Amino acid sequence: MRRALILAALLLAPGLAPAQERPPRIVVGFAPGGTADLVARLIAEGIGQAMGMRIVVESRTGANGMIAAEYVARGPADGTTVMQCPMGTMTIGPELPGANLPIDPRTELVAVANVALSSYGAVTSARGPYQSFGALVAAARARPGSVTYASAGVGSAQHLTGARLAVMAGLDLVHVPYRGAAPAALDVIAGRADVLITNLGDVVRQIQGGELRLLALADAVGVPEFASAPRLADTVPGLEVAGWFGLCGPRGMPPASIRRWAEATERALQEPLLRQRLLENGLTPNFEGSDDFMARMQRDRAGWGEAIRRANIRAE
Repeated sequence: MRRALILAALLLAPGLAPAQERPPRIVVGFAPGGTADLVARLIAEGIGQAMGMRIVVESRTGANGMIAAEYVARGPADGTTVMQCPMGTMTIGPELPGANLPIDPRTELVAVANVALSSYGAVTSARGPYQSFGALVAAARARPGSVTYASAGVGSAQHLTGARLAVMAGLDLVHVPYRGAAPAALDVIAGRADVLITNLGDVVRQIQGGELRLLALADAVGVPEFASAPRLADTVPGLEVAGWFGLCGPRGMPPASIRRWAEATERALQEPLLRQRLLENGLTPNFEGSDDFMARMQRDRAGWGEAIRRANIRAE
């Protein structure tokens, strides 16, 4: 009876439409199998338990998450729909000169809550010729235009990290964009692209399974399982990147709805099983409410904007 009363209260609360009309949902902008999709599904399950209702995960992939971002931004701001917003979509695209964005995430989406932090790593095929990140850089320097790097799409964090690597190390690298990190990783495994610098969550299973070789981590923190791995900055000083995955809503989303989603996210992240599943996938659970999450976005936008300007990077 108590569960039924809670559910009824949630459904009748301002900003949430009746479930039969528009069930609560999280829209994800990257292909199934990648970290963004994984985080969306894990947190949807946890939030659903906290709210006492099923949360639908809806995929709208492409354009470095901008298809999903536009869909949410243009949709009803009634509190029923949020977007799984990764760092690259929210902070890099808006700072990239020449990027033809359908919306401006800085003004048309609002921060709801952060879910997790993510370390990045450079990986190559376990059957490939590169045994270290230094060896890959040396090969790219010796044979300009011969080394390819995969990404989750033009303007993604993977793309910009590869571009920064090229500028900072004086390399001529070839960018190969995909519709997400999962298909990019598959082509790296197959040897159709040489390297991918991405969230460890995108590739941790393939590293553990011996399909991918971890060449280096991209931040100073890393994860316990790979504590002894070298860093990108060991070969290219100053080259560091770390990511995050949170939830955002459309501009005009009622404050009460933002609080409800954020409170449910915080409760979900207190569950040991959910925390364990995130950690197993190279992610660090990290709840931040709307204000703190917005402050993180603003800091990262400033940091990426400076890096983009210094490296003179433009949209392709």
